[in-house]
Amino acid sequence: MTAPYDPDDREKVVAKLPAALRQELKVRAAQLGVDIKDAVTEGIHSWRADPSPRPQVDTSGGTSFSTYVPTGLYGAFKDDCKSRSLAFNQGLAQAIRLWIDNHPSPGRRAPRPTGARRIIFGNQKGGVGKTATAAGTAQALAEAGYRVLLVDFDPQGHMTRQLGYAMLEIDAPSLAKYMLGEAKGQVRDLLVPIEDGPFGGRLFLLPACKDAFLLDAKLATSRNIRIKETALEKALEPLEKEFDYIVVDCPPSLGFSMDTALYFVRTRDGEDKKASGIVIVVLAEDSSADAYDMLFDQIQDLSEDMNVEITMIGFVVNMYDSRKGYIATSSLDSWKKIGDPPVIAVMPERKEQRESVRLKQPLLAYEPDCEQSEIMRTIAREISQ
Repeated sequence: MTAPYDPDDREKVVAKLPAALRQELKVRAAQLGVDIKDAVTEGIHSWRADPSPRPQVDTSGGTSFSTYVPTGLYGAFKDDCKSRSLAFNQGLAQAIRLWIDNHPSPGRRAPRPTGARRIIFGNQKGGVGKTATAAGTAQALAEAGYRVLLVDFDPQGHMTRQLGYAMLEIDAPSLAKYMLGEAKGQVRDLLVPIEDGPFGGRLFLLPACKDAFLLDAKLATSRNIRIKETALEKALEPLEKEFDYIVVDCPPSLGFSMDTALYFVRTRDGEDKKASGIVIVVLAEDSSADAYDMLFDQIQDLSEDMNVEITMIGFVVNMYDSRKGYIATSSLDSWKKIGDPPVIAVMPERKEQRESVRLKQPLLAYEPDCEQSEIMRTIAREISQ
């Protein structure tokens, strides 16, 4: 939607709205790739343009909701609500309901002819929040209506456990065994649905396995020289037509497992350069910069050795806190100055993420309105462009 106003000239609007309506607005906006503030602005304009009475919206149990609308619109809208003998909360609820009704869900998307878009989250340095960011982005993509497979490719299995699932046993079929040609049956039999929240059966997890620590060593000693790069792709190939996105949480290493993940997201023949690639999760500190230098070298070496192109989608600067002073702010500036890849999100550290992990619930189901959830949606929109 093209806004007929300066997008920076806005004022804050605060109201109390029921959780169900807020959630429906967030999901529909995500499905259509529209910023919530623009959706609310359009809904208000449509509501003001049609003075006929509208059905009452149940606003009981409403909690705080805030967004930004063009300067001056807030006051004019409040005056309209008053002239129609409506409480402001009811008027805003009607405007949002009108926008939702005028913008139906796009429904089930047809499979892409080139298969799922493939996104990996990586960094050689551990403890940067890579797992939480991968999981949250996958949830946001599923919330937006895409079919998403979330792959826990880290042998530590943090994602699997944080979402409340058990790791696969060492003697059971696993992704690692499929990669090495040691498993029978179908890899789809390993998938578990994540039913929490507004995912509607669109989000699935391929859990980690306790034998994944052996994967690098086995790839290194394989007689098939090409299996080192193609193993992950071959294992997941049967699933590609079933999903719009395959999101992979990579191990914090530069070994053969990371090589095979990078090869998996290379730009394929006939595929847009931005369709697949790697999102690099970093902190606003020097150790992340050192880790990125090593990852960058690995990407360049693999690209040259295999004659492939690997897109670096962008950085997510995680757990950012400007109160840490010069180290944090100057480091953030340094990430932004790189330019290519760009910084696509700056994620503050908030308690909601830690709470959701403690409770073993997806972040967007546990606290869909928190700042971190909104930023996960922003990352998802950047990826899905």
